[in-house]
Amino acid sequence: MATPPGRGAIAIVRVSGPEVRAIAQRVAPGAALQPRLATLAGIVDARGRRLDEGLALFFAAPASYTGEDVLELHVHGSPAVARETLIAVLEAGARLARPGEFTRRAYLAGKMDLAAAEAVADLIAADRAAAARAAAARLSGGLAAEADALRARLERIAEELAAAVDFPDEVPSPDPARLTAEIAEVRERCATLAGDWERGRLVREGLSVAIVGPPNAGKSSLLNALLGAERAIVSELPGTTRDTLEESVALGDGWARLIDTAGIRAHAGRIEAEGIARTEVALASAALALVVIDASLPLDAEARALLARTRTRPRVLFFNKSDAGRAGFDERDEPESDALLGSTRDAGDVEALRSRLAGAAARGDEPDWSRPHLGTARQAGAVLEAAEALAAAQETLRIGDATDLIAGDLRGAIRALGELGGREADERLLDAIFARFCIGK
Repeated sequence: MATPPGRGAIAIVRVSGPEVRAIAQRVAPGAALQPRLATLAGIVDARGRRLDEGLALFFAAPASYTGEDVLELHVHGSPAVARETLIAVLEAGARLARPGEFTRRAYLAGKMDLAAAEAVADLIAADRAAAARAAAARLSGGLAAEADALRARLERIAEELAAAVDFPDEVPSPDPARLTAEIAEVRERCATLAGDWERGRLVREGLSVAIVGPPNAGKSSLLNALLGAERAIVSELPGTTRDTLEESVALGDGWARLIDTAGIRAHAGRIEAEGIARTEVALASAALALVVIDASLPLDAEARALLARTRTRPRVLFFNKSDAGRAGFDERDEPESDALLGSTRDAGDVEALRSRLAGAAARGDEPDWSRPHLGTARQAGAVLEAAEALAAAQETLRIGDATDLIAGDLRGAIRALGELGGREADERLLDAIFARFCIGK
């Protein structure tokens, strides 16, 4: 099935492989299939019983998504009709596709590189416009072309070194200064790709925001107010929140992943202490801390300690419960001068906080998606591995060792860059990549 389960206007069953024409004659007998021409056809089961009247769309190899003969049967979107059509195709000689097998076959047929294949999965999974734009841009194959260009530069250096070693009388040893400069240029480009990955990840996934503060500061109430829904349990009893709760919210043109956490305090029971430990993990991994303090109470030791420990990291401060007082807000120190004072019960105060968070979420401009850029952690890991190998080669040249000693580091960088477009991909890597695809794509 190439369409989601459930009732809809149309359901599509997709078939790929060398037996497509024979299968088509069994399930849509009499249909005169012509490439890229939709043909009205009666769909029948293995016994010849009519299941539906739909469209048969044929793509002849190699001008198809997979590079093989491909047949699409467009039937009415009844779950029963879709299911029976799929069964009819299986009885006619097909087998069920594995996740991502259509795109995997396209990759193996040379229809796309591995980075573009990953972009297909990202495009399908995109739930934000920025994520869709980024994935669509990667379908062009620009990343693999960039990786091939960088590989080619390093391969020329490696060939030059090998020639100097094999034919020392005819080929002079390369100038270390020139090698250093060339390697530095490739490494700098790897660093740029890695930097764009970090920026692009924030655009695609949203800014991670850990809501932290002492117990009863109003963290869960604030989460509910920002979401506009009663998502978290609110209670006056300290320690009500025992685990982290994550929700996404639109902030201007950006997104944020809000993580509600357990209140931080020194004396807690065993279960509450486990929640506090998870709070510490969320705080350490979040890109931004939303620190919530009870403004109505004087600042105690725990509140002051939390304010002090978050001063060296990106944060937004919100002194809550201003409707009950502002003693804590008035006692804040100079580093907290930019704190907001308000109440989760006041829509204007919540909107002011939302604007502050939106500014943080949009702090980095959207990358230029028209340039080659990384789309997955796997790709980022490959680029960083190449950069590390090149750094080692630079160090060897810097300390004056023989130039041929950098050959191993160059090979490591070449292999890592080859993984971007799939030139160095093995079956285990392909299995891991395509396992996250939906069936039918």
